[in-house]
Amino acid sequence: MTTKKLPSMIEPALLNSNSASHESWHAFEIMAEFVSATERLKQITPAVSIFGSARTPVDHPYYKLTEEVARLLSDAGFSVISGGGPGIMEAANKGAFPGKAPSVGLNIELPFEQTGNGYQDISINFKHFFMRKVMFVKYASAYVVMPGGFGTLDELSEALTLVQTGKSLNIPIILVCEPFWRGLVDWFKTTLVDEKMISASDMEMIQVIDKPEDIVEAIFKHYETRGFKLSAAEEQLQLYL
Repeated sequence: MTTKKLPSMIEPALLNSNSASHESWHAFEIMAEFVSATERLKQITPAVSIFGSARTPVDHPYYKLTEEVARLLSDAGFSVISGGGPGIMEAANKGAFPGKAPSVGLNIELPFEQTGNGYQDISINFKHFFMRKVMFVKYASAYVVMPGGFGTLDELSEALTLVQTGKSLNIPIILVCEPFWRGLVDWFKTTLVDEKMISASDMEMIQVIDKPEDIVEAIFKHYETRGFKLSAAEEQLQLYL
């Protein structure tokens, strides 16, 4: 029996002890980022994560609407979590900042576009996108998704996937600004459901609500029979996001 030899271009990487050592220390860096974020965020529940575009200008109706939604959520007792940057993220933090509950920014280090906004009671910086995404999910009692681009679609897809697969709690996922989301929701209902890529019942995970007061009401309605406190089993589930 002959043993296949690895291509020579791979050998240096396998033999480079400095590279292996760097990867090991990187794993500790990830662990430290997780522990630090968990310690700072574990007292903020109940919380609502608000997603949306970093490119939305201050004078845009989406910005104003997000600010209003965040203020109502904060005054209702929800910590408001955003990505900590400009645009919709800034509007979410700005709306929550003078409210009763904390305004939280989960900032990410990027080569462009992302700069932390000045409306954060709790500000945490992340190097790793995946760790930041865990924190969006781990402490949220609901997701409010404003208009946005690829990053917003990524966060929406992640939330839907986690709830659909039972890896996360079944929480409200609310799309705001119906005209913006209409084409995507219609595509979900026709193409994805019709071709059996998802079940028709999966569409029940999504709510489309435009009025700020109705958004807050929908979140409270979801929890009116069970409350916001997690059971022991639910806390265990959240460990395996």
